[in-house]
Amino acid sequence: MAINVKEIKKDFPILAREFNGKRLVYLDNAATSQKPRAVIDAISDYYSNHNANIHRGIYSLSEEATLMYENARKKVANFIGAKHPEEIIFTKGTTESLNRVAISWGLKNLKKGDVVLLTNAEHHSNLVPWQEETKVVGAKIDFIKVDKNGEISLDEVKKKLNKKVRLVSICHASNVLGTIFPVKGICKLAKEVGATVVVDGAQAVPHMKVNVSDLGCDFYAFSAHKMLGPTGIGVLWGRKELLEKLEPYEYGGGMIEEVNLEKSTWAKIPEKFEAGTPNVGGAVGLRAAIEYLEKLGMDNVREHETELTEYALKKLKEIKEIKILGPMDATKRCGLVSFTCEGVHPHDMAAVLNTFAVAVRAGQHCAKPLHDSLGILASTRVSFSVFNTKEDIDILVEGIKKAIKIFK
Repeated sequence: MAINVKEIKKDFPILAREFNGKRLVYLDNAATSQKPRAVIDAISDYYSNHNANIHRGIYSLSEEATLMYENARKKVANFIGAKHPEEIIFTKGTTESLNRVAISWGLKNLKKGDVVLLTNAEHHSNLVPWQEETKVVGAKIDFIKVDKNGEISLDEVKKKLNKKVRLVSICHASNVLGTIFPVKGICKLAKEVGATVVVDGAQAVPHMKVNVSDLGCDFYAFSAHKMLGPTGIGVLWGRKELLEKLEPYEYGGGMIEEVNLEKSTWAKIPEKFEAGTPNVGGAVGLRAAIEYLEKLGMDNVREHETELTEYALKKLKEIKEIKILGPMDATKRCGLVSFTCEGVHPHDMAAVLNTFAVAVRAGQHCAKPLHDSLGILASTRVSFSVFNTKEDIDILVEGIKKAIKIFK
């Protein structure tokens, strides 16, 4: 079943806005997606009718709020194929989720001489925390490098894996190249040498079916705001037996079992990792976003975005000044395309596109080392969601041609 984009557009209030007398063409979904009315209404309803602190209150309103929060956890667990709802830890977003693993798992398990294996395509959120943790414990970082097509070969992964590799931490899909990496195969190889595997799923969960149990990883992180949900909430999934062994990342109310003046003990998971008052409204909004995506069907979402990506690659390839980053096969990508343009800096490109009311991202996309390895200072990125159309891409191409004309 193909999704009805014309009807979907009506669900997103912000798409009715105009800039420079033109309708908004929003192509920056890899940075943050727009929100459908169902998500906005769910958050408004929570704060209007159910707002209370959770888990503590012995009154009806608090019990309502607690139920909504825990139902959101169950919804997330089911959406990503987790075996237990308590494996879902709510965080501020992917960045915090990855930092939690680096601190809670890294400090306890990494030691001098160990190796952390990353790719050179990682977002800074999956690079900098490991730089800092390895510095503290005396471990080292090694890198799997993407090939000239922006892909990763399992043969190259094999060459990097040995008994010294204690951890592999990789993005499921690159936020610059768009490449969907062979995570399941990497997990299998990593397990053969006894390594723990962390996956940054920020660019994957919004665009395709993800089943963490099937992938074989140990931790998986993603954000609500890239999948039609609100900002300020994300998810860290971890295997139950691993989470139970980890020390908390934060301390305070809500995460304790018993406290006295001499010592404290911790609550069971997931409460152990959710100190303080949680973002209940955000969890409710995330649940609404998942329900919206499930109604569309993730296979349909994937099919729609692959079709858009294929069309964008075709149209951009026709412009001789454009150099596309990453694989030319749309089926190997999530819904984004980054490019450079001869004679036009990405910031200038974005500024010209803005006059067409086209919103894109220009810069290094929090992946400077990848840009360095590609020999470029920056790139322009277009990224799609369920409300985008081929007409949006045609307007994008018109704007690109105008930019080339101006600067050349």
